[in-house]
Amino acid sequence: MTRALDATLDAVAVRQRQLLTREQVLAAGHSDMYVYRRIRSGAWQRVLNGIYCVTSGVLTEEQRRIAAALYAGPNAQLTGTSALSWYGFRAVPSSEQVHVLVRHEERRRSHGFVAVRRALELDESARHTELYRVCSPARAVVDACRDLRELRTVRAVMAEAVQRFEVSPGALDAQVRRAARSRTALVRRVLAEIVGGARSAPEALTREVLEAVPALAGRLLWNPRLARLDGTPLPTPDGYLPEAALAIEVDSREFHFNQQDWARTLERHNILGRVGVQVLHFVPSFVERRPDEVRRIVTEAAARRAGVEVDVRVLP
Repeated sequence: MTRALDATLDAVAVRQRQLLTREQVLAAGHSDMYVYRRIRSGAWQRVLNGIYCVTSGVLTEEQRRIAAALYAGPNAQLTGTSALSWYGFRAVPSSEQVHVLVRHEERRRSHGFVAVRRALELDESARHTELYRVCSPARAVVDACRDLRELRTVRAVMAEAVQRFEVSPGALDAQVRRAARSRTALVRRVLAEIVGGARSAPEALTREVLEAVPALAGRLLWNPRLARLDGTPLPTPDGYLPEAALAIEVDSREFHFNQQDWARTLERHNILGRVGVQVLHFVPSFVERRPDEVRRIVTEAAARRAGVEVDVRVLP
């Protein structure tokens, strides 16, 4: 063993966040016995088959992603919840696994903390980092939501994709079509809600609750464009019943990221009130726990205000 060999491995390990593959160790002139001795001494640890960390201790999330990419091969792409975590999604559920996408003909199988998913086509819009590739937000969202079983979580993930990351419904639809009907029922349902106007998970839940009322079904408009009769633009409420000039807002500080956003919500209420619109405010937890009460409040308010005339019109 020479210092030149050590220097070669050190350079590779530094670039790969202290991770090495068996092939890299052998290519540097070392043997499997060398690896065995390093692991036995506690200087190295085996994290996956053929993947070693040259330090002890728990791997960081970034090291786990790199290790998964080294294990799955140079063409692998991070996808699902692993990719969403990399992008910074808030609604993504935690997972102990790192999800990677490989070509269908690849022989890699899931192992350790790496969950391998095969696909006929990899994501052409994947992002490239120095050490691995990450599926585009649209592909990652659909792949993640196909593995989820709770409608609420799927709504939260897809709404965040559209709101925070500006993923278009068209891009999501393209990924759903690519997946055909394989575990896409919840994804297709939430995508229909988004196309229909729901911009967040709480809005989608409120829409579901109120559309169950025969007197309201099909009459409520979601995120409509409103203006005064002279054309002056008005704020867009979450829901609006034109014949009763009744607006519905689903409010939660969780979805208003700072005090300025919260203040703008209150100002929208005041502006709509000045032109004669009544605004009903609900918090997501109330909608979820007491849906019958939400239906009663909205139905009674709509009945009281039926036929009211206000300085408001709905724009196309």
